[in-house]
Amino acid sequence: MTTQARTTTRRDFLADVGRGMLVAGVGYGTAYDMGLSPAWAANDAANDLTFGDREPLVRLMQDTEAAKLLPQIVEKWKTGTSLKDIVAAAALANARTFGGEDYIGFHTMMALSPAYQMSRELPSKQSPLPVLKVLYRNSHRIQEHGGHKSEILHSVPAVTGSTGGLHEAVLGKDRDKAEQIFAQIAQRSADDAFNEVLEVVQDNTEVHRVVMPYRAWELLDIVGREHAHTMLRQSVRYCVKSECGDHNDYARGGSRLLPKLFDQFKLPSKPLGTKPASDEWVEHLSRTIFEATPDQAAEAVAAALSEGFAPEAIGEAITLAANQLLLRDLGRPEKQASAGKPIGSVHGDSIGVHACDSANAWRNMARVSNARNSAACLILGAWQVAHDRGSRGGDFLKWQPWPLADHVEKLVAKSAPATPASLLGLLDAAILANDQALACAAVSAYSKLDQSPRPVFDVLLKYSISEDGALHAEKFYRTVSHEFTETRAAFKWRHLIALARVAASESGRPAAGMDEARRLLLT
Repeated sequence: MTTQARTTTRRDFLADVGRGMLVAGVGYGTAYDMGLSPAWAANDAANDLTFGDREPLVRLMQDTEAAKLLPQIVEKWKTGTSLKDIVAAAALANARTFGGEDYIGFHTMMALSPAYQMSRELPSKQSPLPVLKVLYRNSHRIQEHGGHKSEILHSVPAVTGSTGGLHEAVLGKDRDKAEQIFAQIAQRSADDAFNEVLEVVQDNTEVHRVVMPYRAWELLDIVGREHAHTMLRQSVRYCVKSECGDHNDYARGGSRLLPKLFDQFKLPSKPLGTKPASDEWVEHLSRTIFEATPDQAAEAVAAALSEGFAPEAIGEAITLAANQLLLRDLGRPEKQASAGKPIGSVHGDSIGVHACDSANAWRNMARVSNARNSAACLILGAWQVAHDRGSRGGDFLKWQPWPLADHVEKLVAKSAPATPASLLGLLDAAILANDQALACAAVSAYSKLDQSPRPVFDVLLKYSISEDGALHAEKFYRTVSHEFTETRAAFKWRHLIALARVAASESGRPAAGMDEARRLLLT
């Protein structure tokens, strides 16, 4: 898992100097095509972290300005480089540059796999668009950070013998020790690395601490499990940095409750259950989680696990509870508005988007972790939803989920009779007009026509790609598309209504680089 520094001989050194002079003369992009850059890149420092055959493309992304990068990437795609390889290189370049410690940087990392999944929903000639959007953001931020000369991650030397536990090192704010311990763990397996990281992540349910390891794990299907150490160590470093922060006690209540609930309900000594749940049961648990205190919500999930209900049904209830935070939100008040996120908006880092992304992460991490962590993820997922409802302002228990009755009346006045085509047209117009209420009503009405959801997704995909989304457009689209697939028919359209609302909220703020990306794909 770890990457070792290479021993450099005098002959290697002189050869690399020659390569370096040539690269400096012709530029890194040309050197990449000539096959000259890997050895030069690998020897910049004794402890460089390098990525084998992917190194040239990784360095190209680190060393090229965003505007100049897109033409080169499009050309490589047109001549046979797969989008999967392009995304993999971007993820490794991001990890090596930022190490999980830069706000825009780690948001961009978390958008890469969603962008790749979005690309697979598009016609082949347009498929690179969402990836190019995130690559532009990635390259621009890397350049602001200083390119490869300002890399955060370096190789971690292998250590032997007992050095203590990862959890203790993180709580002790000892990043170097935590890195060494994690390197040892990662040598065993990617699964061991993931499960050890989760026990550290679970100390605090702050949204980025939660979502980062899930998106890093999701990227392993693209970059390869051999890079689990590189991708997951970002969470180790994030957690250490969080422990050193001023607000590291913000959401620790869930982790403090876990030992008590484990003991009270004999978790996880008993195997996870397979008991099916009815629609009524899922709806009831979802409302309990949404309306309860954080501790009560966590206890309700622990009890459900103890009774043998399937984790899938419990995870479904948690994500539906989070969905209510977005459907009921009145939008940003004036004191929370900022550039690109005006009064009344719900996109970006809104309470609902953050809650849905977190719940989706907990649900998915529960699927791929060990029994202890699976139970912990579901308990903490419920705790976090209830905590978010009560800690970030707003009277969500009194507010009603959109669309409201007057939203539906407005829709009826504009579309009578309602047909699939007329509703899709209204949805598109509502998004362009930033009319969140009409967008919600249009999707709600469409859901009652027994039609394929694909046309609705196509409209929302278009805007999730074209608009900036304040760093959250790709992740939230993927959260919703995944939850729509995994949620039972009685409830799944709630997720798509929420996505329509976010699309209408973020419309009118186009993403940087998109016009150039479209032009390049047409030429």
